[in-house]
Parts: sequence; structure tokens; C-alpha cells
Amino acid sequence: MPTAQKVVIEGPWQSSLTEVDVPEPIGNWALVKIHVAPMCTEYKAFLAGTPSAFLGHEAAGEVVAVGPAARVRVGDRVVAMPLAGCGLCPLCVAGDYIHCEQRPDMQALYGTREGAATYAQYLLKQDFLLMPIPEGVSYEHASLACCGIGPSFGAFHLLGLSAFDTVLITGLGPVGLGAVLNARFRGARVIAVDSVRYRAEKARTLGASAVLDPREPGIVDHIRDLTGGRGVDCALDCSGVVAAERLCIDATRRKGKIAFVGECNDELPIRVSPDMLRKGLMLIGSWHYNLNVYPQVMQVIQRSPAVETLISHVFPMSRVQEALETSASHETCKILLKPWE
Repeated sequence: MPTAQKVVIEGPWQSSLTEVDVPEPIGNWALVKIHVAPMCTEYKAFLAGTPSAFLGHEAAGEVVAVGPAARVRVGDRVVAMPLAGCGLCPLCVAGDYIHCEQRPDMQALYGTREGAATYAQYLLKQDFLLMPIPEGVSYEHASLACCGIGPSFGAFHLLGLSAFDTVLITGLGPVGLGAVLNARFRGARVIAVDSVRYRAEKARTLGASAVLDPREPGIVDHIRDLTGGRGVDCALDCSGVVAAERLCIDATRRKGKIAFVGECNDELPIRVSPDMLRKGLMLIGSWHYNLNVYPQVMQVIQRSPAVETLISHVFPMSRVQEALETSASHETCKILLKPWE
């Protein structure tokens, strides 16, 4: 059986490459040769030293083998959507596979989980989660259709964000910076919040009209001053920090809308009467995006002049240790790994 390389985390600040078997696809699954693997929050396991053998959930690449029932072809250029779905339940059929409660068990199907990671040279994925890359779009740019641009696009789609709105974006990591790009593409005015100077400057480069430090006293009043005393029309938290989520609630105008995309397992204090009933707020949880809007996500990638700015570093996978250290610095936009270099 042929082998290929993937990344593992062995301990605190310790990563390496290891050889694994290349799996063969079955059913409607396909084998993708990964050309670009964007990095996300994997640096947290790297810092904590949590042993991890299946890293990453974003990829763009080329179909190199297919199962007998697969509806993609060898040679197709594709973006591999994160996670999986059964493909049959009402959520999957509607395009909201990310919320599927009947995801397939790779261990049960293949007898191994190899092929589940994207910090790797090969990936196994169901055919309906392999989205076509339009002609002329590079693998690098196409890979941003996952977490670089995808989460905030999905949230803004649900919020109905438009050029008539002012939006507050809290947390300017790669997802938050992608949100600035998406908001400006829609013509909205952006007020952003982050304490890291590098991120603040990037947000301004991407078109934010104001970037505030969350430690600033009276930040809610400052935001109100910037919006004629009303508060923002919409807010999006990309940080997963309770204080930022609370800021979104406090700084949004009456009858405004708020979406959360940042992962958070802490308790957010919400007062139903003053926060929800009296203000009439709409609070939305948004994880990824409906697959039916993928063509629109790709239009942002094709048409936004700021897309290249969202990519701050490109590393060969052979230098993954350096890539993870860079990711942990927080002074980055989206970092891309090249598994074959």
C-alpha cells in the first residue's frame, strides 16, 4: 500500500511529519490530493501539547481516486468542506450538512481514521462535500472558501447585511479579518474590535472605518458615538470570548441583529427582558454556511481586490513547526500549508 506524509503533534510546541498509508475511497467517497491546507485553531493543541494525529479541517486540491458511487471525477479541482454529513437527512439535503446529527463514522467505514486530516498529503471526503473550483481561481485563493471567508459569509447571509448597515466585528483573527473583507464587499461600514496591533492594522487595510481596543474604557459609548447614538445595526463575534459577545449585545441598536461564529463553551449572561424583549434583538448562531451559497462565496474570492491581503503566510508542510509557531503568535492573517513542499 502506498504511503504519504501528515503532521502530528507530539507534545508542547512539538510537531513532526509521519508516514501513513494512503486509503482507497469506497461508495460515494473520493481521495483528494491536497494542494493547499489553510491553518485554523490547531495551534491551540500545539501550545497545550495535546497529542494530535488528525489535524486540520480545510483543504483545496485535486481528485485522484473515486469510489464506485462517487459523482466527482478524477482530475476535478475541488474545495473540501469541513467535517461531514450523512447526505440524506433534511439538513444535508437542504445544504446545512454542518448541523447533521448522523455523520458517518470513518473508523467504522474504513477500519481507520487515516484520510480525515488536512495537514496531510491526501484526504478522504464524500462527493457532495467537494465543491468545484472555477477556472482561473488558484488553489490558494479557493482554499479561503472554508474558514477564511466562509463562516462570516454564512453569518452575514443570515443577518442580511447590506450597504445600508454598520456592523461591529469583534475578534480579528483570520475569521474576523475575513469578516471585514466580506462586510466591505457587501458595502457595509465596519467597526472592528481587537487588542492586537497587527490585527488592527490589517483590519484598517481591509477597509474597517474604525478599530477599537476592547480594553478601552467606555467602549460601548464610543461605538454609540460612532453611530449617531443608536448603536450598530448588526454585530458579529469571531472571538468566542464572553466579554466580546456581551459587547455585541450592548452595542447593537434596538431591533438589531447579532451572530456568533466564534467557538465558546463558557456561559454568556443574557438578561431576557432588557437584552432581548425590550431591545428586540435577534441572536443567531452560525457555524459554517449553506452549500447552496457556495457560488456566492466564490464570487467574493473572484471579485474582491482584498483577497490576497487575507493570506499572510505560505509555508511548505516540511516547515510545519515554524508555521505553527507563527500561527501561535497571533500576528497573522490566514496561513496556508503546502503539503507537497
